[in-house]
Amino acid sequence: MALTTQQLITWKQQSRPIIALTAWDYAFAQILDMAGVDIILVGDSLAMVALGYQTTLPVTLDEMLHHAAAVRRGVERALVVCDLPFLSYQESTSQAIRAAGRALKETGVQGVKLEGGHPAAVETVARLSDIGIPVMGHVGLTPQSVNRLGYRQQGTTEAEAERILLEAIALSEAGAFAIVLEHIPAKLARIITTKLDIPTIGIGAGSDCDGQVLVTADLLGLSEKQPPFAKSYVNLKEIITKAINNFSQEVREREFP
Repeated sequence: MALTTQQLITWKQQSRPIIALTAWDYAFAQILDMAGVDIILVGDSLAMVALGYQTTLPVTLDEMLHHAAAVRRGVERALVVCDLPFLSYQESTSQAIRAAGRALKETGVQGVKLEGGHPAAVETVARLSDIGIPVMGHVGLTPQSVNRLGYRQQGTTEAEAERILLEAIALSEAGAFAIVLEHIPAKLARIITTKLDIPTIGIGAGSDCDGQVLVTADLLGLSEKQPPFAKSYVNLKEIITKAINNFSQEVREREFP
């Protein structure tokens, strides 16, 4: 039985940590689901991981939906959430409704994620929530704003920290079912987590969030480069390269098949 957004909120109340990872295809989705991951995020990080772009900005809504549909076909238990990519929801609430509606109708994902906690984003979250589309928020370092913010840690000044806290509260009040806190000080993440009734999912935000998310390619050692707050649990690139080299050698020496 698939997880629900309400179950995540119950787990927060029970102090049960929430596990989230990203996926971009059917094969990885199956593995993550069988391993017991709670949230599988079809993140726009696939722009870099799967499509070779330098940032998340170039990926289109159609490309996101293509990958989200593949991921969803591989999942039975986890809650699958799809990122809305850059300029698929910022123009107007109507645009956001169309993009989020397509995500649910065409791929079967159970929710969408959008970045930012400014008033227009909060209004969009409220409207989507009102019509039954579950929304995950995202504050702190927002990669779609890379050209304005860069990749530096956010919330390091008192003014920044206050702004991020108020954004998180506003998103929660607008109906978001969870909020990603990316690359902010652990103290700020702890304050936000304490104040909200919905789960916080941290990435580079300390250990006091209700859950943690990583880009799966970073976890597996497949990324060309990764942020300082990520952790690789295995060097899969090295293992795969060795396997391919062994296969190639056997073919050259006519040992395979």
